[in-house]
Parts: sequence; structure tokens; C-alpha cells
Amino acid sequence: MLRTCLSTLSASLLVSASFVTVALVTATFVTAGERPNVLFIAVDDLRPELGCYGVERAHSPHIDALAKRGLRFDRAYCQQAVCSPSRTSLLTGMRPDSTRVYDLETHFRKTIPNVVTLPQHFKSQGYHACGMGKIYHGGLDDKESWSEPWRAPKAQAYGLPENLQLLRKKSAAAKEKGLKGQAASRAARGPAYESSAVADNTFHDGALADMAIEKLDELSQKDQPFFLAVGFIRPHLPFVSPQKYWELYERTALTLPDNRYPPRGAPPFALVNSGELRAYEGIPAKGSVSDDESLALIHGYLAAVSYMDAQVGRLTAELARLKLTDNTIVILWGDHGWKLADHGEWCKHTNFEIDTHVPLIISGPGVRAGKASRGLVEFVDIYPSLCELAGLELPPHLEGTSFVPLLQQPERPWKTAAFSQYPRSVSGQQLMGYSLRTDRYRYTRWVERKPPNKVVAVELYDHERDPQENQNLAGQEKYAATEQQLQEQWSAGWQGAKPE
Repeated sequence: MLRTCLSTLSASLLVSASFVTVALVTATFVTAGERPNVLFIAVDDLRPELGCYGVERAHSPHIDALAKRGLRFDRAYCQQAVCSPSRTSLLTGMRPDSTRVYDLETHFRKTIPNVVTLPQHFKSQGYHACGMGKIYHGGLDDKESWSEPWRAPKAQAYGLPENLQLLRKKSAAAKEKGLKGQAASRAARGPAYESSAVADNTFHDGALADMAIEKLDELSQKDQPFFLAVGFIRPHLPFVSPQKYWELYERTALTLPDNRYPPRGAPPFALVNSGELRAYEGIPAKGSVSDDESLALIHGYLAAVSYMDAQVGRLTAELARLKLTDNTIVILWGDHGWKLADHGEWCKHTNFEIDTHVPLIISGPGVRAGKASRGLVEFVDIYPSLCELAGLELPPHLEGTSFVPLLQQPERPWKTAAFSQYPRSVSGQQLMGYSLRTDRYRYTRWVERKPPNKVVAVELYDHERDPQENQNLAGQEKYAATEQQLQEQWSAGWQGAKPE
């Protein structure tokens, strides 16, 4: 296996568009002369709210079946819990402080213009790389990544005529006010959820599945392997899905989380007001969301998960029909977690477990079927892992570690920590929260972003006794030795957490 020491090379090597050729030991699961295809499935705002993750209330039979055919990572983490920084990190194999992408507006080609992305690397190695749906964040596509232009389906935002009419009315009002960009988008949002008796392809994800199935048929005729990236947008807000998926759930059987309050002792800026949700019609701009409305939102989220799951099932069924399953790596990931009234808030944008913990499932050649791993893995690990599975050399800028050894030995010792981060602006003070997740603890240090990087606040959560992270233990004498040890581990960074 290609040793992971390459991941420690400085990101400054990216000043050149070319990269050093690395000696390669081809993995034994790559058939001579026949590299595996890759079906790369991205899902927006999907926390591990799936049957295969032990969530009994979730109806996700197709993703559950994918997990049975492959390996489920029980402790996978994103590098920043918001769409563009997370996706940028995964697709470049670099952490946010290297990509310098912390928001939804900055394109990584402005900060690291010559970086070789994951699909771009596969393209350069003879793959036909094709992207559709939400792969990069909206409006931030990367044409260098693809062998053909990226596409997205045209679809309705809502199914009910009254909601479509409301959307047109609000869009016209925003235009009249001269609003543009994000401001116009926020001003023209409809209801936060909707159930309507329409066909699956009325909305984005069903139409995207149609598009992807057509592309799979086309790619199966080519004499080259493919890297097909398909990005579903549900369960992102608004929670809009056909009625039949809502009917999978009984509202009266749903429950609210029991920790609808901020973690005790946490700095006030550790959480953030659910502004993303507040922009939708019918949601209060401030204050608590009522219990009834919260249950309706949870119902909508679950229905959206099931709707997306059905489209994943259509893709995997098409792979089987085309007899491509045995030679296709299928990887499915959600770009970050999501709060459903956990800690009294909604959406993402924090360093807490509920936001940084992500679903990650992989199947295909070289993967033991029906297994799960509790090894700590990160999104930056996906790039080198897919390269190793496909027998490709690695570019030197990668900051992750191939998790391929876990695919055959899921219980082997692995990383000692996973790392996430999130920026905050607090009364004009620019902070960065750096979070370390070990086997037992989550340790977060909030520091000023400008030298001397003064520490402003510290958080410590004991997952053995407090898996919901409801009590910050930092500063307690009982945990002083633990805090000191975690501070040293935090200071050693991701380079110090790699497996031996």
C-alpha cells in the first residue's frame, strides 16, 4: 500500500499544476487491465439518520442494502459542518486551513488554483469523469474536474400550485426591491416542508436519478472506466417530497430529542441561531420552534431521506441490470450532520458531534461485505482511499490517510483522532473553533484567528458518559489531566493522529 507519509507534504507544492510521480504498488483487488468504475453519491444535509446506523424510525431500505453489500463507517467526520467547505475539503483532499474555504462564496480555484481535485485526478488517469447534481456547492462548479460539462436537472421546487404561486410572488417582490444573490434567495423562500401527490421526477432528486440512469447506460458502452458523481439535494431544506414518502411515517409516533437546550457550560457562540431555517415561510424569525412545528419538520426531514433513498435504489438497481456491480466502487456520503431540535437548534454550522458526524458507506471490489468499522475516519481520507482502490498514484498535496486497510480489517487500530473546525465572528472578534474527536472525548479550542492566536474558550465532552454532549467539562479539576493530554494531542494536529 502506498504509505500515507505523502499526506504530510506542504500544500505549497500546489503552485505547480504538475505533481511528483509517486511509486505505486497496485492493490491486489484491481484486475490487470481493468480498473473499477466509481459511482460517487453525495447527499446534502444527511446525518446518519438511516436504518443501517441503527435508527429504527428511518425508512432507508436501499442505503441499508448498500451497507450490507459493503462497509459502514460508524465514526466518520467532516472537516467543517457546512456545504462548500466540507465538499471542497473532500474533493481536494485538503483541510479548510489549507483550502482557505470557510464560507459559501469562495471558490477554491481562487485560493489554490492549481489543485488537482478527486474527479480531475481520475480523469487524468484515463477515467471518464462526469458530474451531475450537487457535487460542489451551488454556483461553484469546477469545469476542470469533468470530462464533459457538469449538469443538473430542471425540476419544480414545490408540488402544490399554491406554493409555486407563493414562490413566484416572493421572487417578484425580491426583484422589485433590487435584491440579488443570497439576499434574493432568502427573501424568496416558500414553506419549510411540503407533501404533494406528484411523481418522483417532479422534484430534483427523482429527475437527477433519471439523468444518472441514462448516463450509466451510456457509460457502460464506453471502453474506459467511469467516475460518475451524482449529488442529491434531499434532505436539504425545504423538506419537499412526494406524498408516498410522507405516508411511510406516522406523525404521532415521532418524538423530539430530549436535549432541547444548549450544552451546560459551553461558550454561547459554540451554537448558532438556526438562521437557515428561519428564512422559510411560516417559521418564526426568533425564539423557539413549537413542538408541533418541530415534529412536522422532523416528519418532513425523514420523508425527504426516504425519497432520496429510493433514488439511490434506482441507481444501484441500474448498476445491477447493466452487470456493473462487481466492478464498481459505490461510495455514499452526507456532507455534514444536521440538528433536528438537538440542543434546541436546527441545521448545522457547529463543531458538535451532531453536526460533524457523517454517514459514509462504501461497497465494491476490495471491500468486505456486511461489515462496519469504528475506526475514526475523515472526509479528507476519501480521496487517497478511492485512488488506492482504483490502483492510481497519489498527488502529493493530500492531507488524509487511505482507509483501505479498514476495508479488509474493520476492527484494526486506526487514527487516534479526527479533526473539524468552524469559524465565528463574535462582537467583531474573528475566532476559529478547532475540534478534536478521539475515541472517548470531543475537545474544542476557540482561538483568535490572528496571531498570537489567543485561546478564548475551551470545550470538553465525555462521550462515554455524555454522548449527546450536554455538559462541557473543561476547567473542572477532575478532568484536568485529561484536558492536558487532549491539549497536547490537539497541538500535535492531524499529522500526529495518523495510524501506525
